[in-house]
Amino acid sequence: MPTWFAACLWLGLAGAAVAQGNGRPQSEFPVATDARLEQSGETVRLTMALSRPVEVGASVLAGPDRVVIDMPSTNFQVQPAAARKSAGVVSAFRFGLFTADRARIIIDLAQPAVVVKAESRPVRGGFGELVIELRRATRAEFQAAVAKTPSRNPEATAAIPPPAKPAGESRQTIVIDPGHGGIDPGAVVASIAEKAVVLAFGAKLKKQLEASGRYRVLMTRDDDRFVPLAERVGIARAAGADLFISIHADSLTQAQEVRGATVYTGSERATDAEAARLAAKENQADAVAGLEASEDMQDVAGILMDLAKRETRTFSAVFARNLVEKLGGSVKMHKVPLRSAGFRVLSAPDVPSVLIELGYMSSPKDAELLNSAEWRGKAVEAVATAVEGYFGGPRAPVGKAAANGR
Repeated sequence: MPTWFAACLWLGLAGAAVAQGNGRPQSEFPVATDARLEQSGETVRLTMALSRPVEVGASVLAGPDRVVIDMPSTNFQVQPAAARKSAGVVSAFRFGLFTADRARIIIDLAQPAVVVKAESRPVRGGFGELVIELRRATRAEFQAAVAKTPSRNPEATAAIPPPAKPAGESRQTIVIDPGHGGIDPGAVVASIAEKAVVLAFGAKLKKQLEASGRYRVLMTRDDDRFVPLAERVGIARAAGADLFISIHADSLTQAQEVRGATVYTGSERATDAEAARLAAKENQADAVAGLEASEDMQDVAGILMDLAKRETRTFSAVFARNLVEKLGGSVKMHKVPLRSAGFRVLSAPDVPSVLIELGYMSSPKDAELLNSAEWRGKAVEAVATAVEGYFGGPRAPVGKAAANGR
């Protein structure tokens, strides 16, 4: 796929998905452009042009080593490809919305470093310039800086409460979970970010399911913002969801010939090495956004073993098999289309849950399809048909709303 064409696709998806934040148009946010990463000796400087000065805070985290820059909600008009550049102690950086009213820049470190300067200074014409300077440091100096950083666990982010279930609601509740978002782009191939691809798919699936009038459909995110893994699960549980569908798109840079959709269910033990690799990658979403995993999230295996209901596991498997069958009739499937692993986002003990990898963005053919409105329509139709078959089949679960009304 030509780079210019991929960039246009990315901009189109992102523009459609990132219309608002915190209920305000992004036109109200300060705009960041012209990112530059420069090295001078043991110092690396990251600069961005701003439409106006903003307040900036900086801290460092270990495991993996990274620098976290917090600032007000910002409209980043910076190509993702620019963030993959490296210089000195910096291996890459990324940016995006972190909460409804905060943006974040994460700078990945190739070597220990400390923050020498983090400021937004005014420049002529009322504009601003963001300046972040890092200096190479010893491991001891880095650890000392980490010790001064307040804890950043997932519970520290502002939760987005699901809408209250209306009185007398008897429809099944489905929660659609577009993966990644905001500061966490997911896989990025040729300037196309996974977060935009899956959000576009999730929005279309929601519209399709709602059109039937049979379901109450919620989304863990409906714009380009970051949502911690625990909060995604919490939204489904708080909403009394009857089904949770997490949507992703994988990438294997060393195996571009691998392609096709895959459906995953949660389990303590992965079915194979590939499933284990993917679960480990997806479970790092909070760390990618500059959070530290809380203890309850670290003990996912214990949660699944001790709390997960056998009935929930059974219903997850029933829907997953139905989903593979229906998807297989419309789109290309992976050679091993049904797998399981310890995905944190599938850890709700009382909500049947699956994770769909729509395809591999590292495959030129899959990348083309993932950005095709025609392909998206076929895949969404297949998923909607699987949902209808799941709730209408002989082993269909009783909706929680209906069960509570007995």
